[in-house]
Amino acid sequence: MSVTQDATELSKPAVCGSQPRRLTRTVAVRWGDTVVKVGGGQPVRVQSMTNTDTEDAIGTAIQVKALALAGSEKVRITVNTPAAAAAVPAIREQLDRMGVSVPLVGDFHYNGHKLLSQYPDCAQALSKYRINPGNVGSGSKRDDNFAQMIEIACKFQKPVRIGVNWGSLDQSLLARMMDVNAQRAQPWDAQALMREALVTSAIENAQRAESLGLGSDQIILSAKVSSVQDLITVYRELARRCDYPLHLGLTEAGMGSKGIVASTAALAVLLQEGIGDTIRVSLTPEPGGDRTREVVVAQEILQTMGLRAFAPLVVACPGCGRTTSTVFQELADKIQRYLRERMPQWKGVYPGVETMQVAVMGCVVNGPGESKHANIGISLPGSGEAPVAPVFVDGERSVTLKGERIAEEFQAIVDDYVQRRYGVALPASVE
Repeated sequence: MSVTQDATELSKPAVCGSQPRRLTRTVAVRWGDTVVKVGGGQPVRVQSMTNTDTEDAIGTAIQVKALALAGSEKVRITVNTPAAAAAVPAIREQLDRMGVSVPLVGDFHYNGHKLLSQYPDCAQALSKYRINPGNVGSGSKRDDNFAQMIEIACKFQKPVRIGVNWGSLDQSLLARMMDVNAQRAQPWDAQALMREALVTSAIENAQRAESLGLGSDQIILSAKVSSVQDLITVYRELARRCDYPLHLGLTEAGMGSKGIVASTAALAVLLQEGIGDTIRVSLTPEPGGDRTREVVVAQEILQTMGLRAFAPLVVACPGCGRTTSTVFQELADKIQRYLRERMPQWKGVYPGVETMQVAVMGCVVNGPGESKHANIGISLPGSGEAPVAPVFVDGERSVTLKGERIAEEFQAIVDDYVQRRYGVALPASVE
């Protein structure tokens, strides 16, 4: 692997444009017969993380299953205590009994070298390790602890994500870089120095892992920050200076619309430039909120950008003075939820259904036109319009619905369309 050693001024902006996917090595993350390939032109993968106490094996397995069913292709779990490490094999066994083969990624900080050494069944049950080089120790202990974790990864043939984070950056590396920076004729500002430290830490630790015997095709890098512009700049530089697959994510993105908007703003720019091989949307859930929300948002980022397809999308108008009725809003929400709920069953029976588009429109202005552009669409009556709802199938007006059961009748039409358009004809039985 060739790595460019010289660093550029990281505070300079770059022009965003649609570019081919960055060429990287391929890393295979395995469990049983399930192989999730990352990088090397593979689809951008969706990852998530549990927020259960890993010591609760049943509770953690239940949440992992929910995340996997929502579409997470790898699920990371915290491994922070001896009891958590001891629970990992039980979590894996429970998932296997439930028929959930999603690979598990162990998240290690501070004591990962001890836990992986003392609990070999944990090391084996995990499909990948995440190591934060800023949290593995200090001084000579840092080097020894890091080496110990890499040696265990080699022993069990597990890939590793070397994930640096500006909230836990290696302080010895930062001090070294500050000394070098002080000698420059024009020293970098603190922000540019921090960005360079993140990039340097990720690449130097990847090279050290290789020197310890880990294959270059077993390494994924990440450099997490919580600022959109910093994330974009750091990952552009990582992409320029190495060919490891990159895991994207805006760390501590926040709650609700703020977290969604910030994550989308950062990830969309990088993905548009061909940078990024796995993504996670790190949303803070509402109290008692559904953890799978972050998986749905990650999928929708990729799907609305045209990079992957996961579930049929519903096109719906925002509403205006012509749409004082809430019927179209309620129907759009009901259909969107229905399509997502059915996807776990549909994806194995109706290949291609994930690319379907459904339009639920609220008045005559754009309703018929948008409905014609979708695979199947309905134009509901706006304020003052005749109480009828024309339905369009593949661009042609199919039927006009009216009365109190428009929602139920339209859902039945969607079901029928899915079966006819995406159903696979079964071979004739042989006597």
